[in-house]
Amino acid sequence: MLTTPALLAVASGLALGLGLIVAIGAQNAFVLRQGLRVEHVAAVVAVCALSDLALIFAGVLGAGAALSRVPWLIPVVCFAGAAFLLCYGVLAARRALRPGALLPDAAGARTGLAVTVGTCLALTWLNPHVYLDTVVLLGSMASTYGEHRWEFAAGAGLGSTLWFTGLGYGARLLRPVFARPAAWRVLDGVIAVVMSALAVSLVVRGVSGA
Repeated sequence: MLTTPALLAVASGLALGLGLIVAIGAQNAFVLRQGLRVEHVAAVVAVCALSDLALIFAGVLGAGAALSRVPWLIPVVCFAGAAFLLCYGVLAARRALRPGALLPDAAGARTGLAVTVGTCLALTWLNPHVYLDTVVLLGSMASTYGEHRWEFAAGAGLGSTLWFTGLGYGARLLRPVFARPAAWRVLDGVIAVVMSALAVSLVVRGVSGA
């Protein structure tokens, strides 16, 4: 049975994972496009979700091992993570004030499975931000939860899986929604609030040293 600290770690990982991944970007645009075209959706969702899981767990293993040898780095990581999240929240707030639209063209010739998977892998693994967000940030944040770091990682992985699955298979239902800038205004506004709240919690954790 999960204890309260473990549930908090799962919830925090889920919130941070979703906050980092739910944004207009090349990878999400590609997943949405494939969903709208109903083309190799299962393969695309699987590649994105499994890639994220691999990156998250690699980050937890690496960052956790490093911080366990240097305990005083935990407050530093907390403050650095808080600064990063606050900046991320500010950027999300700016996007909310100046929203865009994301609606890839659903028309056109079908693409082969190999090409689709290759494109998806490139958009995932050749994106420098994925290493900062997923490996460094999520891995470092997970290490601050000590023995519950794997619950944090599980929450982040769950958030990633839910997002890609929902985006890929729900794309046809979301098409009229994401065609309107107001939808992204709401979404980015929520991201800004979540990121800011997590930043405050990290500052508190860093000050307390817990």
